[in-house]
Amino acid sequence: MTDNNLIISPEWLVANTENPQLVIIDCRFALADAELGEKQYQESHIPGAFYLDLNRDLASAVGKHGGRHPLPNIAELAEKLSAIGINSSETLVVAYDDSRLGFAARLWWLLRYMGHSKVALLDGGFSGWKVAGYPVTNTLPDRPNGKFVVKLQPDMAVDIEQVKERKDLPDKVLVDSRESERYEGLREPIDPIAGHIPGAVNYPWQGVTDESGKVRSASEQKQRWTELETATEIIVYCGSGVTACVNLLSLEIAGIPDAKLYVGSWSDWCSYQL
Repeated sequence: MTDNNLIISPEWLVANTENPQLVIIDCRFALADAELGEKQYQESHIPGAFYLDLNRDLASAVGKHGGRHPLPNIAELAEKLSAIGINSSETLVVAYDDSRLGFAARLWWLLRYMGHSKVALLDGGFSGWKVAGYPVTNTLPDRPNGKFVVKLQPDMAVDIEQVKERKDLPDKVLVDSRESERYEGLREPIDPIAGHIPGAVNYPWQGVTDESGKVRSASEQKQRWTELETATEIIVYCGSGVTACVNLLSLEIAGIPDAKLYVGSWSDWCSYQL
């Protein structure tokens, strides 16, 4: 395990798949085809891995405000985590996807938000696992229930009112995690309004990994955030509070903890301008 135990290698995972204190979770998903991730999981996944769906498990129903991926019902998610054998403060959860951590990082953040810090992400995702020649299966896993007890960390998240209060203060930084074209308002494929929150700086989330999905080194992550080191508070957002979590992971690896997620993100912000 590397980078403060936040990232694990396929080699480590294949050697530990039988560990009773390990639960693997497949988070593959596609925004353009909401059923694709689960279909892929049913066809082929890492042995022992369970599946959690972004829309059904890691978010709740969309409303007029709150963004495209509001936080899930925390009690319901805790039940699901218990049902797949996760015990609070004991079980190491390893999450993966096939989207450069774009969806697995949401689970990583949610678990920490719910008070479970023993969570890591698989370097290179499912493709990296297959390239290494490690086994896959279509067998659905089964294991005894665990007991997941929520110890919520509310300070990890902010809402639109908190963003408005803090975004123009000199020691606070608002980070937009979307591609530069969306940040600049040149292209908006999803939300009804293009642009960004005034005052936000742009750090596209894809910069955290290389093109194969491997996480860049801790020194590269630290270099990435050099200009923000003096900020007393960093608030990160994206389109809907999902891929922003990749930047939150990067900040954690870089040794800049306590950055916050604006859960509703741009989709919430622009919903008040319609």
